[in-house]
Amino acid sequence: MTYIAKPRLHHPTLHTNKVGYTRRDYEGRISTLCAGCGHDSISAAIIQACWELDIEPHRVAKLSGIGCSSKTPDYFLGASHGFNTVHGRMPSVLTGANLANRDLLYLGVSGDGDSASIGLGQFANAMRRGVRMAYIVENNGVYGLTKGQFSATADRGSKSKKGVINSDSPVDLVGIALQLGATYV
Repeated sequence: MTYIAKPRLHHPTLHTNKVGYTRRDYEGRISTLCAGCGHDSISAAIIQACWELDIEPHRVAKLSGIGCSSKTPDYFLGASHGFNTVHGRMPSVLTGANLANRDLLYLGVSGDGDSASIGLGQFANAMRRGVRMAYIVENNGVYGLTKGQFSATADRGSKSKKGVINSDSPVDLVGIALQLGATYV
């Protein structure tokens, strides 16, 4: 995998937040995701939110599972702590890290396949237990790394690149999270 470092830019007119960081200080490496992928928009929103909330990057631990979503934590908060877990197990690894160090802010980034298929039990138990974290599911309805098979969240009637129609009902992660008592969904 290619990792491209962004050039450092220090200009006297760049705005800083209350803790002295510019928005660029919250960025990571240059994205290698496919053009048009929505994951980069999510990374940009995380960067903007952390900058506006005056969160110091080194106070954040970001964890991910496997799939396209596992690449995105490299594209934001480059000075934070990061860990890629095994497929579907991000919530339990994040829970353990959270118990070991309560001083960090925890951000879990997971894909729809990672959270709604192999990791559905992990997702459900994290919601049920109210683990102290922000859990972001990057849901595009497909397994992008394996060339577009439907994920468990794909809408019924969706059409794949090869023309196959999805006949299965989607897993509703928001509904599951609300039913299990998650807050700020």
